[in-house]
Amino acid sequence: TKHVIRNILWTTAKNFTVERGWQQIEELITTWDIHESWLYHSEFLEEEELKDSKRYHYRACWGIPTRRKPIPQATASVYFVIVISKFRPDTAPVEVFYRLESSRLIRRPERCQFREKWLKDIIDNKIACTERL
Repeated sequence: TKHVIRNILWTTAKNFTVERGWQQIEELITTWDIHESWLYHSEFLEEEELKDSKRYHYRACWGIPTRRKPIPQATASVYFVIVISKFRPDTAPVEVFYRLESSRLIRRPERCQFREKWLKDIIDNKIACTERL
């Protein structure tokens, strides 16, 4: 079976705001195939000025609360960066990247479909580590 990569239409650099970036990350997350038991909150972290671009950093923190444990034992974060190039026309769409807290691998939403298993692996590793201590 071929996986269909679902993405969204990203705003242009000239129409970008921190709030619009946050809304679009929320919109991207709705395209991910994740079970409804997962809950998350997202937030804007910082703006970074570089020589060739401006970068806007966001985070979505995931967990699975239950009746017995309304505060999850562990959480998994996904970090997003929205990049606005200083060399591309302001009518070009922003570039978006994300990475998991436990990984250095940087992914692009249009090239890689998010997998729920990645969140499970982070949480399972954190719980296993805590139990060893």
